Amino acid sequence: MNFANKIAAGAGAAGLALFAALPAWAQDAAAAAPAPVVDKGDTAWMMTSTVLVLAMILPGLALFYGGLTRTKNMLSTMTQIGALACLAMIVWVCYGYGLAFGPEGNAFIAWGKFFLAGVTPDSLADTFSDSFKLPEYVFISFQMTFAAITLALVLGATVERMKFSAALVFGIIWLTIVYFPIAHMVWAPGGLFFDMGALDFAGGTVVHINAGVSALVASLILGKRIGYQKEIMAPHSLTLTMVGTGLLWVGWFGFNAGSALEANGSAALAMINTFVATASAALFWMLAEKVAGHKPSALGFCSGVIAGLVAVTPAAGNSGPFGAIVLGAVASVICFYTVTVLKPKLGYDDALDAFGIHGVGGIVGAIGTGIVYAPGLGGPGGADFAIGPQLVTQVSAVGGTIIWSTIGTIVAIYIAKALTGLRVSEEVEREGLDLGEHGERAYNN
Repeated sequence: MNFANKIAAGAGAAGLALFAALPAWAQDAAAAAPAPVVDKGDTAWMMTSTVLVLAMILPGLALFYGGLTRTKNMLSTMTQIGALACLAMIVWVCYGYGLAFGPEGNAFIAWGKFFLAGVTPDSLADTFSDSFKLPEYVFISFQMTFAAITLALVLGATVERMKFSAALVFGIIWLTIVYFPIAHMVWAPGGLFFDMGALDFAGGTVVHINAGVSALVASLILGKRIGYQKEIMAPHSLTLTMVGTGLLWVGWFGFNAGSALEANGSAALAMINTFVATASAALFWMLAEKVAGHKPSALGFCSGVIAGLVAVTPAAGNSGPFGAIVLGAVASVICFYTVTVLKPKLGYDDALDAFGIHGVGGIVGAIGTGIVYAPGLGGPGGADFAIGPQLVTQVSAVGGTIIWSTIGTIVAIYIAKALTGLRVSEEVEREGLDLGEHGERAYNN
């Protein structure tokens, strides 16, 4: 054997030895790969975000809605919001989390982990990173606040005439057949809209369209307030509504930026979008008031802020800042038209414009997200992103949510009506629900 052949034979033997050792190397590499860990910074951020969302409900939404009602219904409005939020929290840990994010499921619903079975302080929940996870209790708490505020938002259309007992019965049924399935469909792997590729960063469909459409349906079945469109029903304290608006905007950073589930660049994008879309919407609502021949108002400012926050919710991490500015402006003008022109013409009594702002703003934001996601418009979409197919997906998710919410709300409200009578008596409505339902006054001179 010559020298060249010896080298070739040696190389061949070495190659065989290396090939034989590959499975051992693979095992060693797998063993050496770090297991997902809990990042303390991400965990701290998510715990903070959860508390921020709670602040959106109490005191944020309670003051915002309460200030918009008449004096005689201030406490009843705030009490319904607080009580329904508490109810949602209890239902969530009993079976809501299992129905939305349980380990088993199909395209429409999940199951498992009822009463948080198997969840411990060591249990982990996925984030959008393969290497980091959250303590499952933190994820459960964060999602719990979303369920709580969504149910509370529905009350914006039904205040000043719905029984407290009816609101509680409605809340349990509505969460079970409307909110939990929609949350699963949109946010859980295996869910119908999730697998379709629908973009909903923080709840355009799950929270705002869901609540807004349900509010409209509930208000139509409940009927108009006595004296609606005949008597002046002006907000009793725009000062409190302005305070509530500020608290909602601050808390919304937990809502939107927290939905990144990590303290990262996606959260930062959601944060700046929550600033600029909201600012744009507030200004454009007041501009729309001026163009319509009215004075720019504090109520218009507050309404514009909420419209912008609603519209940017699905787009918070799915848009560039300038796309968010345009989205906020467009949604604000459309919501303004809905509230000031369409509602009076159609005559429905959406008392605090839950549908006009949350429902309509959510629809505009959810569909608009399919546009502003495009990289050519500054969005975070990939180079192969196509607006057309994504718009079809977004419209399908919006349409599906509207249909599910409508049917589920009809069922929930009629069950509540059968069990409680649904609406207070004419005497209680004229006297005010503060005294008639709770035996107290918001203000004592």
